[in-house]
Amino acid sequence: MKTGFKTDRDAEWRIELRNRMSAKERTAIPRVKMPELDAEYRKKTHREVNEGLSLEQAVLEATRCLDCPDPGCIKGCPVHNDIPGFIKNIERREYPEAIKVLNHTTVLPAVCGRVCPQENQCEASCIYNKMKKPSVAIGNLERFAADFERQITGYIPIEKRKAEEDSVEEAAPRHFYPIKVAVIGSGPSGLTFAGDMRMRGYGVTVFEALSQFGGVLKYGIPEFCLPNEIVDHEIGKLRKMGVEFRKDTLIGATYTYDELFAMGFKGIYIATGAGKPRFMGIPGENLPGVMTANEYLIRLNCLGPGIFGVNGVSLDGKRVAVIGGGNTAIDAVRYAVRMGAERAMLVYRRGLDEMPARQEEIRHAREEGVEFMMLCNPVEYLPDTNGYLRAMRVQKMELGEPDESGRRSPRPVEGAIDEIEVDLVVESVGYLPNTPQRLEGVTMNRKGEIVVDETSMQSSASAIYAGGDIVRGPATVILAMGDGRKAAASMAEAFEKAMGEITL
Repeated sequence: MKTGFKTDRDAEWRIELRNRMSAKERTAIPRVKMPELDAEYRKKTHREVNEGLSLEQAVLEATRCLDCPDPGCIKGCPVHNDIPGFIKNIERREYPEAIKVLNHTTVLPAVCGRVCPQENQCEASCIYNKMKKPSVAIGNLERFAADFERQITGYIPIEKRKAEEDSVEEAAPRHFYPIKVAVIGSGPSGLTFAGDMRMRGYGVTVFEALSQFGGVLKYGIPEFCLPNEIVDHEIGKLRKMGVEFRKDTLIGATYTYDELFAMGFKGIYIATGAGKPRFMGIPGENLPGVMTANEYLIRLNCLGPGIFGVNGVSLDGKRVAVIGGGNTAIDAVRYAVRMGAERAMLVYRRGLDEMPARQEEIRHAREEGVEFMMLCNPVEYLPDTNGYLRAMRVQKMELGEPDESGRRSPRPVEGAIDEIEVDLVVESVGYLPNTPQRLEGVTMNRKGEIVVDETSMQSSASAIYAGGDIVRGPATVILAMGDGRKAAASMAEAFEKAMGEITL
């Protein structure tokens, strides 16, 4: 069964919509700015910073889209959303149709609209860039469509809602195959694979080792960036489609991979992510008061602020330094601000221009009072008389020649070392893969990542596919989702080919 879609660019309504305004008129409209909470207020709350577009703002921004005949934005999207298709439905105020278009290719539109680096992907490929104008706010519009659907659903009486869900075409696949597949990990890649396979007519069970579903979406991203209710809603849609979820189940321990096959699963998709932290390997790294971003964010996201009191590491009035320049580091240091830190420092060994974090996140951090200590790198953590973290020694850096990634390599400035008093250090310098346990017959590289065919996402074991960070290393949510879509298409094709041969 195919799940592709055909764009309706030549539909009568769409042609009429394009003819309402000239390209010159559309491009003269300034990009609509997303409303945000005031910086001073948001420092004292965990509420989401971006407040979303209003109906009128969304329609105005959608009007900017030129509905290109060969849209670069679709090519720039790893899951190939029909971006002009959903945006033009917003312009004509057919909001339910907009989310239907998105549902063809993504199971996490409300998530992607919030945390995907659109400025490097779909928006980077927007025709407006060639005109030296701000691109269409694709991410903001995707979020609008998804939020509209969720909020309107909340106003429908439960009896009517259930009746409508039972009759909605997208609520369940049209055809069912007597084949079930297992998904290991409930992060963005696993959820995408699960949704795509379910829509293709297969039975799907998602196994999660931890107590909450969502993977990095729940454990690694703060609520002021991605509220938990958003993730729960997206997972709820998969449940309504018939995807089964099992938590507290560590595959390789609770069940082996061989036992999964013995239980009747004909295919397995491994999406266990990359949550094993890297360490800097410097003196004092094991002192109380030094922790990884993974531990820090899990404590706050899942256990609440009180857990720091339980462990004697309250942030109120303390000096906090976060080491790193990625999105996780920005999340961690902005969390420290909200936890009452007297001083929240982001320490990065390169310059601001080399930081890989999203520009919006960097701006938000600056507005919230985060100190950016650029071209600095810790070389030692120092204890007090009781053995607790007291300070860090920081090496001044300068930029040399570009490295393999194209960024200029940092190098130490001889003799330029400062000592900075600090109460808590959070290291966010990268992650290693969560290598599956007791997995035989599957080739892995020296990093512990699963080696797959990049076209099909199939591993060296024919019935096992993999994607997301366990294959590519730490990357973006949308790239992980793209792997899930690709793997689902390939696995389904293999199943259907085998079923055809049996029929013959």
